Amino acid sequence: MESTFTASVPRLQTERLILREYRREDFELFADHLADAESSAFLGSADRATAWRIFASHAGLWLLHGAGWWTVENKKTGEVVGCVGAFFREQATVMELGWNTYRPFWGQGMANEAAAAVLQYAFELRGEPKVRALITTGNESSRRVAERLGMVYEMETELHGKAIHSYMRERSWVDYHVPPQASESF
Repeated sequence: MESTFTASVPRLQTERLILREYRREDFELFADHLADAESSAFLGSADRATAWRIFASHAGLWLLHGAGWWTVENKKTGEVVGCVGAFFREQATVMELGWNTYRPFWGQGMANEAAAAVLQYAFELRGEPKVRALITTGNESSRRVAERLGMVYEMETELHGKAIHSYMRERSWVDYHVPPQASESF
């Protein structure tokens, strides 16, 4: 074999959260989130087999692009509160951000905090010129997160047959400064 695949998932930290690699033991909560009709209302619910494929592909994105999804863990309690990603779709040239907070943790600002750390990672460590978030029409919570990140509405498009709003943010001169190490707190 001529090439060797290696992947490293950078660990990011915020005041309250640790963003870390997916682990097998994280799957139960992930599957429960996708099986819950209210939690997955804007994602589309998924049976256990489909949830496993999504979970595994989230983790596998790190091998393909050096970018992917993190499990979001509460620093104090060790509880898994959701997941957040900075990734590329199949033929995309713009990095996409995504976030999911598990229902017991809704309304606590964890999606904002995790997504802000990932945005900083995309701009400072990866040097991405812009990022995008695709948000299902009607998902007001995710729209508010995107706007808090300084993302602006770009256009309406379609993804898997659903109307999607695309929000975008370009890296600005404010985003240029000495990049922190991935293990540092954001």
